[in-house]
Amino acid sequence: MKIKSMELFKVPPRWLFLKVTTDDGIEGWGEPIVEGKADTVETAVHEMSEYLIGKDASCIEDLWQVLYRGGFYRGGPVLTSAISGIEQALWDIKGKSLGVPVYELMGGAVRDKMQVYAWIGGDRPADVVNSAKKQVDAGFRALKMNATEEMGWIDSFGKVQKAVERVGKVREAVGYDVGIGIDFHGRVHKAMAKLLLKELEPFKPLFIEEPVLPENNEALLEISRHSVIPIATGERMYTRWGFKTVLTQGCVDIVQPDISHTGGIWETRKIAAMAESFDVAVAPHCPLGPIALAASLQLDFCTPNAFIQEQSLGIHYNQESDLLDYLAEPEVFEYKDGYVSRLTKPGLGIEIDEQKVRNMALQGHNWRNPVWRNEDGSVTEW
Repeated sequence: MKIKSMELFKVPPRWLFLKVTTDDGIEGWGEPIVEGKADTVETAVHEMSEYLIGKDASCIEDLWQVLYRGGFYRGGPVLTSAISGIEQALWDIKGKSLGVPVYELMGGAVRDKMQVYAWIGGDRPADVVNSAKKQVDAGFRALKMNATEEMGWIDSFGKVQKAVERVGKVREAVGYDVGIGIDFHGRVHKAMAKLLLKELEPFKPLFIEEPVLPENNEALLEISRHSVIPIATGERMYTRWGFKTVLTQGCVDIVQPDISHTGGIWETRKIAAMAESFDVAVAPHCPLGPIALAASLQLDFCTPNAFIQEQSLGIHYNQESDLLDYLAEPEVFEYKDGYVSRLTKPGLGIEIDEQKVRNMALQGHNWRNPVWRNEDGSVTEW
């Protein structure tokens, strides 16, 4: 079962798909992408393919070790995202070759269904109340929204109050049986994060996500002392080594590794095991496509401390194409009462509509992060 070919497809809205085929005809799919840097990651995958072609596709750990450790430079978003997509495709192949879902190869299922949450509000949160009501009516019991728009290092209490009022209106609309995750998106610096957490505490958020940028993770220890709201982070952290400090410091309650960025399915399972030993929950980050979601769910179904899953259906990024558009059987992701049932088909558990992928790859995309500026013209975090 040797790797025969690797083919990449850049498809709307902002995704990169990888198809790996073995010499005995088994096909595996992965999603190696850094949002806004698809061409860069595509080049990294092509470079890695020079080593992979002709190798045994079943030796996933050894191939991972070579791709990660075999180069002098390692880690970071581009290299680990390239590895992540390759690794997902190899697990897809392995599961298909053995006729079992990937989670069966990692100890078996620990749950029958996985809770998912829905996004509301977009980048600049507006009309969140109607959006929240709509998602709750659709059966979701957990929501996530951005907390703020632009915010300076030290900013006005007016901006804080607007954020608090938005969350308060959502809480009033949906009640306390619905979880509300609040994503700071790294837009907020330490001083304002402490103030925001204090003001948001009465509305009992499910969690606060990325209260500061990951390069400022040392601030999480101080921030965690100012609030009882669970703190989540990890979407911009890579491999198990990137999570060591926040876990050993005891400053986070939820880690959010992204299975298309942090090193793949098995690497994320290792991170989840580390987190479990520190009594920390896992909520995999996934505002991406159907392959990344399927890979994340394979992890969720065999991971005891996974408690909720992000998914991108209807998310504000998805213009032109959406999560289900590239699936031959979109019903595998049917959400019922805010849960998705355990996937049962071999490999990642999904069937990609390859002709659709090929057609949309002709269109491609050139998605880029927006650049935000403060009122004084200085660059701020998006």
